[in-house]
Amino acid sequence: MMPEKTLIALVDDHGLFRSGIANLLQEFPDIEVVFEAANGKELQEKIIQHNSVEVLLMDIKMPLMDGYATTAWVRDHYPLVKVLALSMFDEDLSVIKMLKAGAGGYILKESKPVELYTAIQEIKKKGIYINEMVSGKMLRQFQQEGQDGKKQTIFSEREMEFIKLCVSEYTYKEIAELMGVATRTVDNYRESLFEKLQLKSRVGLVLYAIKNGLSTI
Repeated sequence: MMPEKTLIALVDDHGLFRSGIANLLQEFPDIEVVFEAANGKELQEKIIQHNSVEVLLMDIKMPLMDGYATTAWVRDHYPLVKVLALSMFDEDLSVIKMLKAGAGGYILKESKPVELYTAIQEIKKKGIYINEMVSGKMLRQFQQEGQDGKKQTIFSEREMEFIKLCVSEYTYKEIAELMGVATRTVDNYRESLFEKLQLKSRVGLVLYAIKNGLSTI
């Protein structure tokens, strides 16, 4: 019996990149690329004829209608469609902006085919994808039982304030100014939380905050 196919679409302004991804995904019999689009405007036209699509692989920087605007439009018009952002290295703030627009996760464009396959299946099933760059204790409870039986958060008030500001497009320097502390103090908050939660990036912290209800986007 043939496996149930996951229907996806590629949205990226580089035709060679789209073709390369489509060719790579052909090795997985349960993945089908339904259509390709060069930007959000083209997606709007094509998704009407292909509204059964389940996952969109979405580039961030595109002409006419970029990944942020396109993701927000998909969230409003096709809320059941999952968006997986395609990111380059060192694009934390861009990825966070995509998450705020409605993306459920991201994957690096340099990722191996099996990693992309895993990301597509995970975001289809769970609506969110956490890759190895931001994994660790992402799924553990952010609250622990105290001796009196009441739940106590494992974060201090200042750590919570820092986490909420991280779910924004502020730089670390701007976050320090908003919190009224030195940049080094913000660095200490960041490193402490990364170690506590076994995370590796700001995007990981943002995904943790979203998944565990610490912040709304």
